Amino acid sequence: MASIAALWLALALDHWWGEPVARWHPVVWFGRYLGWAGRRIAPPPVAGATRDLSRFTAGTVAWCAGAIVVMIVAWSLAAGLRHLPEWAAALLTGIALKPLLAWRMLRDEVLAVENALGHSLDAGRAQLARLVSRDVSKLSASEVRESAIESLAENLNDSLVAPVFWFVLVGLPGAAVYRFANTADAMWGYRGEREGRVWEWAGKWAARADDVLSWLPARLTALLLLGCSFFSCTRKGAREVRSEARKTPSPNSGWPMAAMALSLGVRLAKPGVYALNPAGRPPSTPDTLRAVALGNRMVIAAALCATLALGSMAWGSR
Repeated sequence: MASIAALWLALALDHWWGEPVARWHPVVWFGRYLGWAGRRIAPPPVAGATRDLSRFTAGTVAWCAGAIVVMIVAWSLAAGLRHLPEWAAALLTGIALKPLLAWRMLRDEVLAVENALGHSLDAGRAQLARLVSRDVSKLSASEVRESAIESLAENLNDSLVAPVFWFVLVGLPGAAVYRFANTADAMWGYRGEREGRVWEWAGKWAARADDVLSWLPARLTALLLLGCSFFSCTRKGAREVRSEARKTPSPNSGWPMAAMALSLGVRLAKPGVYALNPAGRPPSTPDTLRAVALGNRMVIAAALCATLALGSMAWGSR
């Protein structure tokens, strides 16, 4: 039962204190390693370059090496905590789990985009650029909001539901390896060129690994959003989400984004790529606030579901 207490403690720490300083943040450590390795495995642009199996192999080896180290460290920590009194194990596990969850930071960044739009469109674009990797220079105010709400929905899975899901299944090592994989996808998982390097093959393993690890959590995130918004959770409602999600190039991110669009009744689009719930209205300031409120409810719902799952596992092991 210490895992249940650790989960709620981690969420409480996230709510009250947010992110730890960078030098103590494991996700920052992941990023530093991935940045160092990425500079060595991703080549600069070369005219006519095609399939590059050597870069794919290098990216795979670098990813696996990092994931193994993360898993060993997290497993060793979790194994050591089992020898402590249950209250101490719960306390320290919660502290270790907290940096792997990031709802407050996500919520604050999305609200900061809305606040910046209240000053000017340029300020809103600049704030959004901190949150997304796409070109924001030509986005309208409505498109800035769409991008912010999309990022909120997608990262509800990446920053909360998926790490909690893997924590329930595998414990602290599961949450840690997932966040490493998600960070690797965010830094390496690009097609073509980014920041002067070609990631098509160097980052392919990282992108596919994140797709696999996020597949079920992304769909659970969509269901939680539908349930917390009181949107139809019938088979018809699930079909609507699935139909909209298929419009996006990602096998996973479209699910929570489609659920968010349908729940709010708004249109969410990436210009020239997809439009989710195209019949919906363009989002306005109240829609951003409703999206954040829906996210708050979904966080509690996810924690309650995780508690039930952990409790059932504990009961079944007796």
